[in-house]
Amino acid sequence: MEPLFDFLGNYWWLAFPLFGLGAGAWNSLQAASRRRHKQKLELIRARAELRAAETGVILPPPPAKPEKKKQKSEDSAGEKRPSTLERLFSTHDDITARWLDYELDVAKMIAYPAMSDGRQPLTAAFLRAKRRADHLRPDGLDARISADDLREYREAVTDFEVAFDLAERDAKRLRDSEFTDAERKRLATAQRLLNIAVDEAATPAERQSAYRRVREELDGLIAVSDEAMETLEKKVMRELPRADDPKAARP
Repeated sequence: MEPLFDFLGNYWWLAFPLFGLGAGAWNSLQAASRRRHKQKLELIRARAELRAAETGVILPPPPAKPEKKKQKSEDSAGEKRPSTLERLFSTHDDITARWLDYELDVAKMIAYPAMSDGRQPLTAAFLRAKRRADHLRPDGLDARISADDLREYREAVTDFEVAFDLAERDAKRLRDSEFTDAERKRLATAQRLLNIAVDEAATPAERQSAYRRVREELDGLIAVSDEAMETLEKKVMRELPRADDPKAARP
């Protein structure tokens, strides 16, 4: 052991260049990871453009990102800046809420059926990105996670956001174009019945009958979740007059 200690004692200064080499290697790995992630996002976008080109439709450009405003320092603002994890949670929750707008709103399901169709390539890609982001999400803001785990979650949230934007634009482009004429008529009937179900001018009997028939018209066309029908039912029930309401007694 003494020769080793003698060597370390005489050549301790080698630690500095070795540390520099290690830091440089780590930075190179991080840069390579960022490049791979950027290439992955570009590939998703390219596939979407290719699909649009094959159908003769120009895919709208991605939404412009708002300019970032200069943040005040913590001392001058008197408030704590959101942490990286807080910002990621906020983005994650926002995209999930936008997705639930389609999953729980029967009217949106009828207008944009591709958003609920896992057979659509871009919708399927979004659902995969969602599962990955949900799986990698830390348990809370106080969770102890490594830098690699944080980076992986950040990339998953970015994929989740990009995939949702692409799936949403594609669904708005497709609408009911992939249905037959007969199926489009059923969708139109379901939309008409849905309007009656939430129409205050309709009688309670008309609204309840329309509500029951909506699902019958959509059966086999769109997979309507039980949660979506429960949401619709609550909306219909809010529109129905109470038993003690004088309006309910009108003929």
